[in-house]
Amino acid sequence: MVNVHSLDPTASPLDYYGWELRRQREAHGLKQGQLGEIIFCTGSLIGQIETTKKVPTRDFSERVDAALGTDGLFSRLIGLVLRSQLPTWFQPYAEMEAKAAYISTYQAQVVYGLLQTEEYARAVLATGLPDDLEGLVAARVERQRILEREQPPLAWVVLDEAVLHRPIGGAEVMRRQLAHLLEFTGHRWVHVQVLPNRTGEHASLAGSFNLLRFEDDPDVVYTEDLISGHMTANPETIKEAALRYARLQAAALSVEDSAELITRVMEERYGHRSRSEEQPVA
Repeated sequence: MVNVHSLDPTASPLDYYGWELRRQREAHGLKQGQLGEIIFCTGSLIGQIETTKKVPTRDFSERVDAALGTDGLFSRLIGLVLRSQLPTWFQPYAEMEAKAAYISTYQAQVVYGLLQTEEYARAVLATGLPDDLEGLVAARVERQRILEREQPPLAWVVLDEAVLHRPIGGAEVMRRQLAHLLEFTGHRWVHVQVLPNRTGEHASLAGSFNLLRFEDDPDVVYTEDLISGHMTANPETIKEAALRYARLQAAALSVEDSAELITRVMEERYGHRSRSEEQPVA
């Protein structure tokens, strides 16, 4: 008799997804390989997702819904599944971020998560040596869907110029990442400013922070240290963060001048570099 791995559907969103996938597949009288053929993947992948050894993607979920006629069930579940892949300490912030009406962020080290390309995000997340890198990447890409909503939050992003020069993932990854930032030039809901190196000392030398504002709830400030994140709605902290952010915006280049700087860095630093030049020298 074949030993069928049993799942507790109440254990986690991922367990429920795997349990429901198996239930729906068997209800349609399909073996794993047969379903795989229908949705253009291997039966092995189906089995890995059913046993939570692999995290599904949104594309996979949409194809399963189409194949099994499940009325968007898996497309709805995937958001919960991917959010559950985020670090436990980060999940409360992700939930607040998804509800925010206005996001203002200063980033000193890397591009803001909602504006990262998938390959840039993979390079950033890999530095933490995670057990499931692809699951984290998928979760970060899923977070970005809030910018695609009919009524997205207004996002104002100030990037330190150092972010543009730090070659995360190599020249090609950076070129595509900076090109992606330029796609937001003139965007109605997303504005990107660069704090130039020539500014010298500024209002947030202590590091990056996010300020979230809501329609009906108190504002929240979010910061991170080496291993965790911290949120507070303390009025004095909010007031101080808002003041510092206003100073950062005043010191930063305009949106238009920022786009020109991003373009210049992209072309001069990353535009003509060959693959061979990207290889580290021993």
